[in-house]
Amino acid sequence: MKPIVQISLDLTNIDEALETAEMALRAGVDWLEAGTPLILAEGLHGIRKLREAFPKIPIIADLKTMDGGYLEAEMMAKAGATHVVVMARAHEETIKVVVQAGKDYGIKVMGDNLGCPDMVGGAKWLEDLGCDFVIHHIGFDERRGIAAQGRRMPSPMDQLREVVNAVKVPVQAVGGLSLEEAIQCPAYGAPLVVLGAPLTIDADSFKTASGDLESSLRLICEKIHAYGDI
Repeated sequence: MKPIVQISLDLTNIDEALETAEMALRAGVDWLEAGTPLILAEGLHGIRKLREAFPKIPIIADLKTMDGGYLEAEMMAKAGATHVVVMARAHEETIKVVVQAGKDYGIKVMGDNLGCPDMVGGAKWLEDLGCDFVIHHIGFDERRGIAAQGRRMPSPMDQLREVVNAVKVPVQAVGGLSLEEAIQCPAYGAPLVVLGAPLTIDADSFKTASGDLESSLRLICEKIHAYGDI
């Protein structure tokens, strides 16, 4: 598949999210993600507003579902989401019902291996249960906590090749990637590139980053799209 650039709207205000999304799409971003902070702040209203503003653009609802999976996926699908996220650490039945909801409502399911003791095994588990995509994810708190102890901050790049080789579904790497690392993801066989904190969102305030963000995003998108089919 051709590389896809996704921007994570980890914001807490729908107006700022809409403005950021419009700018990102001008720059060449392909998919929009309603990040968990936005969903917590705006809920289904935020998904509906994104769908109204961008009727033809894929919208990922980063629910990080742990329980009540079918209802959560159904609600987001009806609000206009095209993808939902379920956690590998959820019960097997939760993952199964989210996958079923995806089939029933015509949306895709992204399985997230955040927090798995065996990240590669967690990715394979998600694929085996029917997830359409795997998110290989090192969490915000995990990264910050380990760095605060003076230890090397973990990165999804550490095991990205192993995860890609373990599954057949497309993989996305998430968690504190530098600009250079994000651009390298397709070279690792991970065609879904997420741009978010700290690349495009201020990781401390969860507001849009300052500077000429549109020009930077355009350059990033051009480099990622230049990979061609993976």
